[in-house]
Amino acid sequence: MADRAPSRSRQTGAAVAFALAVLATAAIGGAAASGSAEVYARLTLPSWAPPQWLFGPAWTVLYVLMALAGWLVWRSAGLRGAPVAFALYALQLLLNAAWTPLFFAAGRYGAALVDITVLGVALAVLIALFARHSRVAAVALVPYLVWVAYAGALNGAIVVLN
Repeated sequence: MADRAPSRSRQTGAAVAFALAVLATAAIGGAAASGSAEVYARLTLPSWAPPQWLFGPAWTVLYVLMALAGWLVWRSAGLRGAPVAFALYALQLLLNAAWTPLFFAAGRYGAALVDITVLGVALAVLIALFARHSRVAAVALVPYLVWVAYAGALNGAIVVLN
């Protein structure tokens, strides 16, 4: 834990930095998602696949929670107080950013499945690491892990069905 709370201006700066990092991740996915509606519509999907309109709102909420979780742990421990956790946080952002280009732009469903599986494992470990510094941050990432597990199962079904 950090000895004392960072100043309000440092907290604001850190919150903006986490928001920008998550926004960059979302932007990469968004850029690669052009044409995703057509791709999704052409896929053979399992009966439990969500409607396409659900992805945007779900990811918006998850991205907000991701930024919040990172900021809460930073506020509690600082970057130096949780270096492994923040390295894993960066890795999960990269894995998240890679999935959409793999799946939608490249049509590499198997590679996307590997990516999302590694992302899920990274998230589970990240939640455990974040819990050491902020229970709220760890809990904020649980919906993300649940969604990634669901999306991973969907990705796996798409690999089998297509």
